[in-house]
Amino acid sequence: MPASTRKSLRVAVLADSDTRWKWGSLTANRISPTESSNTDIRESGLRLDGYLLRGRATPTARQLEEVGVRADSLREVTAVEFLRAMERERYDVLVLALVGGAVQAVLHGLARLWDGQAERPVAVTGYVGVVYEKLADGLLLRHGADLVLANSRQDADRFRDVYEGVGADASSVTEVALPFLGGDTYRKNDPYTVVFAAQPSVPESRKDRTYLLDRLIAHARLHPDREVLLKLRSKPGEHTTHIEELPYQKLAQKTDLPANFRLVYGHMGEVLDRTDLLVTISSTAALESLHRRIPTVVLSDLGVRESLGNHHFVGSGCLASWDQLDAGHQPAPDPAWVARQGVAADGSYETAFDEARARIAGLLAGPGLPPLTPYYTPVTAPGYLPGILARHHLAPDGSPLPGAPAADREPSPVRQIVRRAARGAYRHGVQRVAPVIRRMGEL
Repeated sequence: MPASTRKSLRVAVLADSDTRWKWGSLTANRISPTESSNTDIRESGLRLDGYLLRGRATPTARQLEEVGVRADSLREVTAVEFLRAMERERYDVLVLALVGGAVQAVLHGLARLWDGQAERPVAVTGYVGVVYEKLADGLLLRHGADLVLANSRQDADRFRDVYEGVGADASSVTEVALPFLGGDTYRKNDPYTVVFAAQPSVPESRKDRTYLLDRLIAHARLHPDREVLLKLRSKPGEHTTHIEELPYQKLAQKTDLPANFRLVYGHMGEVLDRTDLLVTISSTAALESLHRRIPTVVLSDLGVRESLGNHHFVGSGCLASWDQLDAGHQPAPDPAWVARQGVAADGSYETAFDEARARIAGLLAGPGLPPLTPYYTPVTAPGYLPGILARHHLAPDGSPLPGAPAADREPSPVRQIVRRAARGAYRHGVQRVAPVIRRMGEL
């Protein structure tokens, strides 16, 4: 029996980090044809199985708990193990919440797996937030899915331009919105609270990160009546979507912090509940804040540059410096810019996923789905695609390479210990050893 004829929709989400798990699982519920707007998986009527792609950013239990999304099952897999699981399980929808190269590898593996099968799940992918770099590269690596979700009208237009510009089918591009927007409209808090939303890799240098921390602390001292919070993404030793080599926690250890300054973790939505001014370099938290109509500033102190991602906010009315904030500046977002970003505090947000739901429902109700046809093939990209697939233990035709792990049994206790040790060693190398080597190279 096809999965789509069952009472509850069955959805699988494959994610490679905490933020992508958050995006993927919430997106799965938002685009479910069985529901219109409910974001609680447990009450939505769909069956959600989570798969975490094993790697440097595989989320910890604490990170998964912080995301706040519950799945009916959750397991850690390699790409090959995931593909073998898809041979056994029947799903209606697959959401690939991965970095571009991993999406491409899995799509090729699925194309081979489903070759000749009209009855297969609908494959969905997209981006976890603002797309401000590697637009063409990331998009073409995601081409081949049935739906490529764009989080705003602006992104949808850009996505179609890229696909059509290389002669690829652009019909998969579907406009939605960020699935984690929501919460109550802004109301003043007591005390007035300023929140700086930190990012793991922006900016990168110790000098720039120390500058931002010093300015935030100085703002707290200048305004002792305000509460100033540094919202952190992860604890030392944890990884998110991006590598954080210089955690603000470490930089703050040697600083005498004022009484009204605190470092906080937790769900971004809960922090925004008590925020009167959100400050960031280019975090997606800015869009969450704007959606709630919270005063939002994107810092220009380090310049407005593509490498920082704050160039995305040109025209938003949100760009300002710490000097301006210290003097009492209040940002005024441009309504037209905000509307093009998929941010809609006027209530239209609840209809943002209607098109995606309708397209998925139509595909599931149809006579069958066509083969997956990614733009990249051994013919169109013979010097690029094989390396991408090999990183996930797949051959150029999408088949598992010799020595791929078996998915029909759990790894032995010894193998599990080795995996944890290897991942810990890798993270230690990324966070401790690599920065030291780079600094030595700069001497």
